[in-house]
Amino acid sequence: MQICDQSEIVGLPAANSRRRSVRLLAMGVGNTLMTDEAAGPRAMEAFRSIASDLEGITFLDAGTLSFTLAEEIASHNAIIVFDAARLKAAPGTVQVLEGQAMDDFVRSGKLTVHEVGITDLLDMARIMGELPVQRALVAIEPAEIGWGLELSAAVAAAMPLAAGAARSVAERF
Repeated sequence: MQICDQSEIVGLPAANSRRRSVRLLAMGVGNTLMTDEAAGPRAMEAFRSIASDLEGITFLDAGTLSFTLAEEIASHNAIIVFDAARLKAAPGTVQVLEGQAMDDFVRSGKLTVHEVGITDLLDMARIMGELPVQRALVAIEPAEIGWGLELSAAVAAAMPLAAGAARSVAERF
């Protein structure tokens, strides 16, 4: 299990004190019936629990994705996606990727079974000219993917870290 403080999260720049008005979509991706595949929706819920004082955030459990989400994405000017992802790191590692780095990562095929859906949704928004300019992926390395309702210990322990990373991103957006 790898737990680190926010300053150790790979790819997380320092927070900016400047505040801007955004319509932020916080979207948890994953199947909640499959152990660490549920990391995305669970991390999004952990973020919701610490973000009640932030304005303009829509929280969405996106399940395993659908093209019907394209309209929801297009109606926001910022997005944070939470997902389990193969980072080639210790289980529970949290990595934040923003903008083009996020786009490149989801196109690389390193995500779980729904990465084509994320790529397709981003491409649809880009083609329509409605891709949120500010976008980030909060990725969590899974320990196990299988049938079950509980996260592995390493991934469960990473939920506060993922939520805190998302809050830092949201505050900069």
